[in-house]
Amino acid sequence: MSVAKAQLEILPRSIQVLLAAGAIALAAFPLIPLESAGFYIQLLSQMMILAIFAMSLDLLQGVTGLVSLGHAAYFGLAGYALAFLTPADVPVNLWWSLPVAALGTGLAALVIGFFVVRTHGIYFIMVTMAFAQMVFYLFFDNADLGGSDGLYVYFRPDATLFGWQPFDLENKTTFFYFTLVLLIAVYAFLRRLLFSPFGRALSGIRVNEHRMRAVGYGSFGYKLTAFTLAGALAGVAGYLWAAQTGYVNPELMGFHLSAHAIMMVILGGMGNFAGAIVGAFAFEWVMHFFKDLTKHWQLLMGSFIVLVVLFAPRGLLGLIERLTGKSQAGKEAP
Repeated sequence: MSVAKAQLEILPRSIQVLLAAGAIALAAFPLIPLESAGFYIQLLSQMMILAIFAMSLDLLQGVTGLVSLGHAAYFGLAGYALAFLTPADVPVNLWWSLPVAALGTGLAALVIGFFVVRTHGIYFIMVTMAFAQMVFYLFFDNADLGGSDGLYVYFRPDATLFGWQPFDLENKTTFFYFTLVLLIAVYAFLRRLLFSPFGRALSGIRVNEHRMRAVGYGSFGYKLTAFTLAGALAGVAGYLWAAQTGYVNPELMGFHLSAHAIMMVILGGMGNFAGAIVGAFAFEWVMHFFKDLTKHWQLLMGSFIVLVVLFAPRGLLGLIERLTGKSQAGKEAP
């Protein structure tokens, strides 16, 4: 248990400084005068949304040791929830629609998780993908649910509270800062979760589930709770995605987006949530860079992921930690 705790909870000072500098840079970016500021603000907002999505998966994959190929189902369900909750002529209220979407996806994850967390290893992976594909085709083949064309979200949620509007999400910069606040809040919540008895039990299950059960922990209940919480947090990300893009379709629930999230988690480094954030930003930036280079960008992207896995098995965050550790050791050497 102490090994799992050390791996999952302790972040070196260099990584803490990097995260703080990144948060400050994000907060300051909209203040920089740029010709294409609107485009980059929207792009960074999408990266932050995907970082929340990646953190929700990291709770399963990095902390609990459950690799899900169907995690995008909850992301897409929340987007559709916003589309159905938003009237055709006025925006829906933010303060009740966001909790409803997150709780709805959490409930869906609870129902699905009740069946899938009974499985292990490759069977768990395949069953999560099977349930996600069922949800995908439910929306894809049903014209009443939008069919393959999807649905439009004509208004971003309204933040009015008791007749007072503290901010307007229709403004791109305001939406950017709202997403940044949620990103920090989700990260702080999940990091705090790791220090709790629940988080330590999850890390123990990842290391040795049989031993945890032998000492009296009900692994099924812990895994089901983690699965449900991860689904709800994925729903928060899906809600934000639909609010920003104004459009949802069944592809948001597809296998490709689930694999996308897995790659972000692996790229950044699993198990501490900071890696999921770094991986989401790095993956999206590298993908857009390769797209501008060639139409065969998938080949370059795949090669990049393979190189990272080979030479930085702990992800980019682990590579940064190793490089900064060597640098610090060199400075301290006589």
